[in-house]
Amino acid sequence: MTRALVTGFVPFAGDTANPSGDAVRLLAASWSGPAALVTAILPVSFDGAAAALRSLIDEHRPDVVIATGLAGDRGGITPERIAVNLADARIPDNDGAQPIDAPSVPGAPAAFFATLPVKAIVADLRAAGVPASVSHSAGTFVCNHVMFHALHATTGVAGVRAGFVHVPWTTDHRADAVVSTADVARALALVLETTLRTPVDPPLVGGALS
Repeated sequence: MTRALVTGFVPFAGDTANPSGDAVRLLAASWSGPAALVTAILPVSFDGAAAALRSLIDEHRPDVVIATGLAGDRGGITPERIAVNLADARIPDNDGAQPIDAPSVPGAPAAFFATLPVKAIVADLRAAGVPASVSHSAGTFVCNHVMFHALHATTGVAGVRAGFVHVPWTTDHRADAVVSTADVARALALVLETTLRTPVDPPLVGGALS
């Protein structure tokens, strides 16, 4: 059976919640799709998150890896297209580490493209009424770091696809949010379903002017 690994994060930067972790827990409780699902909540730690993710990949040998995290200033679900080999932290992580201008993986390529069908994912989310767009920058904090490690660990492994999805704050936490945590969990299920049935991303419009 196809196996999928989906991860979220614990709260960070003084927040009491993280919608990515909350939604992944809901996804784990409700998933009944055509794949065995493994979920985990990662620490917001450069070293800890990368080590935990690589350990999960080594243990479970998933066919699909979808890491998720919070991008609080965004208005929808944003699958990431590119991970850069750069850890440049504006704030310390939860362990107090604040790497500046450091590689995520020394000696690795400068960047990896996601191997998830990001444009098909956005199209299916929008068709389901979920605000979504392709993102071309995962930042330079732990989210990008985890995405880079996921792609570094799976590049060249036949049949394995990986990527990252940023989620916004939800109505469970912010009055001005546009989606609930339950909405995000359903969106992540759709992200996984689209990935499983879409081996090649279609050439849809999804670029950015800036």
